[in-house]
Amino acid sequence: MGHIQFLNCLPIYWGLVRSGALLDLELTKDTPDRLNQLLIDGALDIGPISLVEYLRHADRLVLLPDIAVGSDGPVLSVNLVSQRPLAALDGRPVALGSTSRTSVLLAQMWLTEVHGVRPAYFTCPPDVNAMMLEADAAVVIGDVALRATYEGPRRGLQVHDLGRAWNDWTGLPMVFAVWAARRDFAEANPGMVKDVHAAFIHSRDDALAHVEDVAERAARWEVFDPATLAHYFRTLDFSLGERQLEGLLEFARRAESVGALNGPVVPLFAQV
Repeated sequence: MGHIQFLNCLPIYWGLVRSGALLDLELTKDTPDRLNQLLIDGALDIGPISLVEYLRHADRLVLLPDIAVGSDGPVLSVNLVSQRPLAALDGRPVALGSTSRTSVLLAQMWLTEVHGVRPAYFTCPPDVNAMMLEADAAVVIGDVALRATYEGPRRGLQVHDLGRAWNDWTGLPMVFAVWAARRDFAEANPGMVKDVHAAFIHSRDDALAHVEDVAERAARWEVFDPATLAHYFRTLDFSLGERQLEGLLEFARRAESVGALNGPVVPLFAQV
């Protein structure tokens, strides 16, 4: 099973540690882009996957119901950080953090369709300081983006929350990552998938019921204080209900319209 080493996934796994469920799992920790590829290649059985990569490989994967990472408004940790007004980015260099694909596509669609600009994009490691030396703006996610939310304005940077941008644009929640299983694995091991899904749901619910405790423990090895982390965890949306699925399908429709997907996607859920 895969595990993204970002704070936004901590509540999903916190309860697994408390319950001892991790003793029965082989956990692979890595960046989102690497975990995407491991799941697609079959090196992982179950794991988180960026929404756009799920959509591109939905014929080989099944979704785990009611679990995702997203937001219904601001997300705090998926940002476009800019040194210029957005209207001035046409033809200008914009750096894309190499750990994200869904956020990159969201930013590109938003800049083109809402702001009417087509920057010159390039990919690089997600370090805001280095990015700002080479680019006028940058797309960053995870802990790097969360720091930018609080530190960017003090440095004179404009920080545009892409969760809020999507919500303002469509009126819908944004789903950034889902949990999926390889379809062949799920068909061969339905009981195991059901057990893992149940453990995830219990872990998430346990963490959200004890957010202050989760935040206090996480703050011991993070640069953020407990109050900041508690606010962040409460801001995130870890569900995948009807409204979130509507947002997911709207993102898929728009991605298909710009040629990022080969055709429409009909999600298939694991039987749990």
